[in-house]
Amino acid sequence: MATPERIGFIGVGFMGHGMAKNLIQKGHTLQVIGHRNRGPVDDLIGQGATEATSPAAMAAEVDIIHMCLPNSDVVEAVMRGPDGILAGARPGLVVIDTTTAEPGSTVALAAELKAKGGDYVDAPLGRTPKEAEAGTLDAMVGCDPAVLERIRPVIECWAANINHVGPVGSAHKMKLIMNFIAMGYAALYAEALAIAARAGLSPQTVQTVIGSSRMSNGFFDTFMAGAVGRDREVHKFTITNAAKDLRYAAMMAMQAGAANPMGAAMRNAFATAEAMGHGDKFVPELADVVAGLNGVDLAAEVTRGGKG
Repeated sequence: MATPERIGFIGVGFMGHGMAKNLIQKGHTLQVIGHRNRGPVDDLIGQGATEATSPAAMAAEVDIIHMCLPNSDVVEAVMRGPDGILAGARPGLVVIDTTTAEPGSTVALAAELKAKGGDYVDAPLGRTPKEAEAGTLDAMVGCDPAVLERIRPVIECWAANINHVGPVGSAHKMKLIMNFIAMGYAALYAEALAIAARAGLSPQTVQTVIGSSRMSNGFFDTFMAGAVGRDREVHKFTITNAAKDLRYAAMMAMQAGAANPMGAAMRNAFATAEAMGHGDKFVPELADVVAGLNGVDLAAEVTRGGKG
């Protein structure tokens, strides 16, 4: 039996913690890097992980590094910093970037790692922290087929659905399309709830009627569980991250010469919420922000609707 790949993991937040936990449980040696939120790091160390002193030190010791970070600026700092991954990279190292990142940055970093004899893989994620903990995420993968053959057993530790999209950068493009659709739903549903409340319809009526129709979908169910069911933990993805993804999608559209009129409206919805100080709230809470702009207290409307 082949020796399990030695794994490094940088970014053990909402999504990364579950992914890293599953790698340990599937028999991999794991290194992590500390974060200001020590809880997830200490939990993983308690399960057998060790803590690396820097990305460069990690790159010198492991076979595969995962990154699950907030944005491309952070990814570039981790890769290119004085103690970054590129400083310690050696031939054969594979970096799996699960961040929702800007594709142009991904392609540039891949070239820099290739010059060191390593391979860069973009493998952004679908689904939520719940599936990350269960090891059943979706993964879109951009890399050479031979690299995918090597890393597939590792990705299978945390993903139940793996789609090879194409060469490096293509998976990050696909992820931006996915989030463009998802955040479009979020902006639409938030506005629909506000309009319904102004027109005298309860949030529960919207949830029930649409939820039982052909217009329902998985994202609708999750969004309404947060916005109407008031379950703040159901979709732990911040408004700030959503706004960032829509900016990246707009950049991709401009580079491709594509018209993007719907995107402008979607970006405005999230940018407005962020500018009002709600960036740390989760995506379903956009409904509260949009309701407030319309003079509606959505939580009060939910309470009234629950009384029939």
